[in-house]
Amino acid sequence: MGRIGNLVHGLKPPLLMVLVQVIFAGLNVMYKLAANDGMDLRIIIAYRFMFATVIMVPLALILERDSLGKINRMVLFQAFLCGLFGGSLGQNLYLQSLVFTSATFASAMVNLAPAFTYILSICFKMEKLAIGTVAGKAKLLGTFVGISGAMVFTFYKGIEINIWSTHVNLLHHPHQAAGPSPHDTGKFILGAFLGLLSCICIALWLITQAKMSVKFPYLYSTTALMCIMGSIQGSVFALCTEKDWNQWKLGWNIRLLAVAFAGIMGSALMVFLVSWGVHLRGPLYASVFNPLGLVFVAILGSLILNEKLHLGSIIGGILIVCGLYLVLWGKAKEMKQKTQLVPTPMADKELEAPAEFLDDQNENKDKAEAVPQISIHP
Repeated sequence: MGRIGNLVHGLKPPLLMVLVQVIFAGLNVMYKLAANDGMDLRIIIAYRFMFATVIMVPLALILERDSLGKINRMVLFQAFLCGLFGGSLGQNLYLQSLVFTSATFASAMVNLAPAFTYILSICFKMEKLAIGTVAGKAKLLGTFVGISGAMVFTFYKGIEINIWSTHVNLLHHPHQAAGPSPHDTGKFILGAFLGLLSCICIALWLITQAKMSVKFPYLYSTTALMCIMGSIQGSVFALCTEKDWNQWKLGWNIRLLAVAFAGIMGSALMVFLVSWGVHLRGPLYASVFNPLGLVFVAILGSLILNEKLHLGSIIGGILIVCGLYLVLWGKAKEMKQKTQLVPTPMADKELEAPAEFLDDQNENKDKAEAVPQISIHP
């Protein structure tokens, strides 16, 4: 039983990060359905964090009431940065990049986030390059293979693969998004630059989230504060850019379903799980699963949006999974090396968190480890 328990405990972080990417795929489908109905995506972002705030604030007050006394200016500032980089700014930069370039190009740019996260993690001493070790080489190679797979997945089509055919298409009247003119090079370059900035925002969010979890290991409260900040920032931006008040109206239609899913699943649950993954394994661990979202988006799109799978999707998906395995193997080997001298259950639990955070987290370890146990139920 002890071995089975350890196995389940070890599989929990990767399985939950996979769940994050499944939610991300559903979020992309909801974005498509809402945009197909004519809704401004900037307003979806604002509503997304409003719904998440309504869910997470009561949970934080009930389950982590003692965290109120630990909120100080630094915590609020870090929450502001999380809401900015992981919410309003990062999301809107991505959407604007999508307008100026194309969905394909923007998707490819987002999958550069693991590379930026890896570089920033090394700069902030949250990860060690350790290129001379097998674990270090595996992490570097895995990151490169995963990004390469995402690029193959995005830019190479190949022959069409008919694995299944559901004949289901929820986009009954799809609006063809007008891409940029081939001669409009200026807008395309601007869109590429905005996509690059959105990747950096994702990396900065994960780095800030990791820093915040050191002194403030309250995951419900962290998520609630980020959602509050994101809803304020996103609402201000949407109000300044969208003058049509009819866009803000929600009825019993796909718009309400989209913003409810985006808020409850895409922000409340997904941000909580990402925060927990960053708290346990560091920012690189959470970001390296991002390319896997492309695979789930393609599968879900083929099932309910009548989108077609191609050979490039299969090859890219295999490369993504191989790159992910290499990074996870490298992280596991690092943790095994650290636990060889202290092979105790308590040491194993402590070494789930990034090594540089352990001293600061010892006093809060019991509280931090108790939080995920409350949230994870089938």
